Amino acid sequence: MTETKKLTTRDIAFIGMAIAVIEVCKIALQGVPNVETTTFWIMMFTLILGRKMLFVIPAFILIEGCIYGFGIWWVMYIYAWPLLAFITWLIRSQDSVILYSIVSGIFGLCFGALCSIPYFFIGGFAMMFNWWIAGIPFDLIHGGANFVIMLLLYRPVRNAMEKAGQMNKT
Repeated sequence: MTETKKLTTRDIAFIGMAIAVIEVCKIALQGVPNVETTTFWIMMFTLILGRKMLFVIPAFILIEGCIYGFGIWWVMYIYAWPLLAFITWLIRSQDSVILYSIVSGIFGLCFGALCSIPYFFIGGFAMMFNWWIAGIPFDLIHGGANFVIMLLLYRPVRNAMEKAGQMNKT
């Protein structure tokens, strides 16, 4: 994908495919608590699509709301996934499986803290803090799983994308 302002037919097709991959993988793993590939795919597609990822994330979030309802968890998605894409975009020039695995793991560890923010507006700092603390065991699993998934999948997926001519060189 090129970093142009104009979307090509190829870009639109790839964006649709990216949304589908993220959603299908999320559904496939929904029976495994706190193990997901959404973080992996958002990071990988950000490396592939660059700024065009701005089309993928809102569509993914909207689909999630349509499937599962527009609860408070949905509000969390509005800022959590774009934040991950932005962090990935900032380090996009790196090609380090360890760096991306660490970022992915830290994101999983911090996911509960990120998701506790709306509870501040509902019940104040105590509610936000208690919600976050109660979820720490889940965040530990989430962070560890994210680290391992990125560690195992980053290189084969990146190599496949480069062979397919899709990987951004920027």
